[in-house]
Amino acid sequence: MDIGTVNSMDFGEFVDVFGNVVERCPVVAAAVWSQRPFRDADDLAEHFSAFLDTLPVPGQEGVLRCHPDLAGSELQRGTLSAESQREQSGAGLARLGAGERLRLAELNAQYRARFGFPFVLAARRSDAAAVPGELARRLRCPPEQELRTALGEVKKIGRLRLADLLGRDRALR
Repeated sequence: MDIGTVNSMDFGEFVDVFGNVVERCPVVAAAVWSQRPFRDADDLAEHFSAFLDTLPVPGQEGVLRCHPDLAGSELQRGTLSAESQREQSGAGLARLGAGERLRLAELNAQYRARFGFPFVLAARRSDAAAVPGELARRLRCPPEQELRTALGEVKKIGRLRLADLLGRDRALR
């Protein structure tokens, strides 16, 4: 899809197409729509990122709380969004053994208890073997730093999802 097509979308169509660029946050796409026209795909991606940056901390934490746990119960029940299902499965998280799932569940619970939102990682840029170590490492980060890191991961995920929607081979800047 080219940027001209994106710029010509009405509000409903734009939100339908881009509403899950930020997991379960169609309000972000709704806000970004009002920033049309976009110069190019990278400009569109920048508007998604910029909107996240303008949110107050409680809003940023709310965006993070919309994300599912990696290898969590939603993956096991098959209730993830189509995008999250593809991303987690592609990273090998759907093929974990019972012990690996239990270890991730414990780490996810510790992380959520410490920070108040789930651990967010651009799973497509990782693999199942790396997730527990990254989760354990980030558990030791100060809360302000972790909020920035987690939002950075949301932005990476969003850029990858935008690249998919726009038919790009690579993630956007």
